[in-house]
Amino acid sequence: MKKFKPQHSRLLFIDKKIKSMTYPNSSSLASEWEVSSKTIQRDLDYMRTMLDAPIAYNAKKRGYYYTEENFHLPAMALNDSDLFAIFIAEKVLKQYENTPVYARLTSVFTKISESLPEKVSVDPAQLDDKFSFFQSPYTVISESVWETVFSSLRTSTSVKIVHTKPGAENRTERVIDPYHIFSFHEEWYVIAFCHQKKGIRTFAFSRISQAKLTHHFYTVVEDFDLKQTTRSRFGVQWSEDEFEVKIWFSPDAAPYIKERQWQKGQKISEHEDKSIIMVFPVSHLLEVKRWVLSWGSQARVLAPNELIVLVKEELQQALDYY
Repeated sequence: MKKFKPQHSRLLFIDKKIKSMTYPNSSSLASEWEVSSKTIQRDLDYMRTMLDAPIAYNAKKRGYYYTEENFHLPAMALNDSDLFAIFIAEKVLKQYENTPVYARLTSVFTKISESLPEKVSVDPAQLDDKFSFFQSPYTVISESVWETVFSSLRTSTSVKIVHTKPGAENRTERVIDPYHIFSFHEEWYVIAFCHQKKGIRTFAFSRISQAKLTHHFYTVVEDFDLKQTTRSRFGVQWSEDEFEVKIWFSPDAAPYIKERQWQKGQKISEHEDKSIIMVFPVSHLLEVKRWVLSWGSQARVLAPNELIVLVKEELQQALDYY
């Protein structure tokens, strides 16, 4: 065995040996774990005092045993920082509340909480009024659709879905082979090979009203490359094209732009008047257009010309409504 092993691993080892009813003692435990008897004795004292382990010594057997058969050693040893992190994790779980996976994640979190030692010095409830996570607007996902698509992904089984495009009145039936699932802005999507379109497409879970597994097993097409498919994306849209976007931001907007990483590969240059120009690559312009428009008069597209046209048309149409 390796000479160095963390204390918690040793505690689990000692716990297993004691539960085996072989009546181990300090010497036998130390010999098997390759540490000193004093180290094992300190571990035993720690288990008694800090973990409330009902350890007793049998003189006849010359070894240790548990006086309570149902005793379970806590699965993990946590300090105050760990407990605080768990508290934050419980808050973060709220962002998955719109998905069926939330119930399962909550169940796992509950199991972790129940496995903690009773002797803790941080009460997460005391922090409830000091930390909040405000949730963005989200879509509602059918639990049966969620489970079916996930099952399809795990078993590589094609799935028949009923899907509705944004703004469309009629629903369409498609057979898809799910390749990858991801989350973006409180929405969940599945990247899949669409049998109807004979190509890779992205489907929002919230727009799938029905899903049923088929009896057909699929393999991922040879030319599928997730990194290539999602390269230079600005949101969930992507294409085979490649654009270099150049946007001017006013001095007022510049501080907010500079404090975030908006796009991989972005470059920012600052002018004397504190305005900035941001340059970055994208493969699709739709969501860039929406983002630029959200900055109003604080942003101006300099390139590419295709994006300038899209923004002008959108602004003109909006102006016509007034």
